[in-house]
Amino acid sequence: MPGRPVPVIMDCDTGVDDALALLFAVRHPGIELRAVSCVAGNTDVDGVVRNTLTVLEQAGAPEIPVARGAGRPLLEPARPATHVHGADGMGDLGLPAPARRPADVDAVTLLRREILASPRPVTLVPTAPLTNIALLLRTHPEVTRNIERIVFMGGAVEVGNATPVAEFNVWHDPEAAAVLLTAGVPITMYGLDVFRQVVVEAEEVRRLRASGDRAARLAGELLAHRPAAQGEPPGAEEAGGLGDAGAVCAVADPGGLTTRLLPVEVALAPGPGRGQTIVDRRPRPGEAEIHHGARERPLIDVALAVDARRYARLYLETVGRP
Repeated sequence: MPGRPVPVIMDCDTGVDDALALLFAVRHPGIELRAVSCVAGNTDVDGVVRNTLTVLEQAGAPEIPVARGAGRPLLEPARPATHVHGADGMGDLGLPAPARRPADVDAVTLLRREILASPRPVTLVPTAPLTNIALLLRTHPEVTRNIERIVFMGGAVEVGNATPVAEFNVWHDPEAAAVLLTAGVPITMYGLDVFRQVVVEAEEVRRLRASGDRAARLAGELLAHRPAAQGEPPGAEEAGGLGDAGAVCAVADPGGLTTRLLPVEVALAPGPGRGQTIVDRRPRPGEAEIHHGARERPLIDVALAVDARRYARLYLETVGRP
């Protein structure tokens, strides 16, 4: 029904910008956050569980179930990004330990339970390496009948960050990303091409940090830790990038995102291209297809442009209000 909140389940490696995404999901009236599953990525999986519970507690969220998932990728060892997110994964802000406790089931069990129990098809929003999602799809393929769409933060059309061509979430577990692309449900790729564009200006970051509202103040501290400009030190009170939170903004307001349905595959071979999302934007087949025949590749909605001001304003209006 129009106007009803979208049932959303998030899969996170919380992380500074995953925390920003959670704050938005909890506060936006058009989103019903049903559950959060946790996976190793930005920090170890136990740290991710702790950080997720902390953010939900700081946001004053209802008792949303949170479950521990995979502690490492399907094939590779875990390779955390603590150099970006701090030793605790949350910018080393010194937040108190949460009183909340995780669910007594694992992440895949929680995902299956909450997806199938939802009265309406859910939107699944992974902002992390896709290990939990791959395990879910391979173990319980029946869940796809109650998934409306998957909007994942990952991949890149142009330039990577983990490598020159690969984005961190996909690079961390390329095999899992390849499984996701064959889920058989509509998929939107919110990649680095738009991820880097949505920025909260320095004045707004300072306003949030001075807020009397606990969740808004936390958002300001997190934004200050992830400056939008390359080379700025964390805590410089410059403009802050929303990062993963933009993917959740795209669920609440899909009109701010320009997408195109394109063939996408993940490079799995060892070497410098491993983890690249190969997005085919050619207007016609090339010699490889002419001589060897076209290969079947999944078509997904790839984000190519974003109304950055619109999403920054949406975020501030949502998280900045008490």
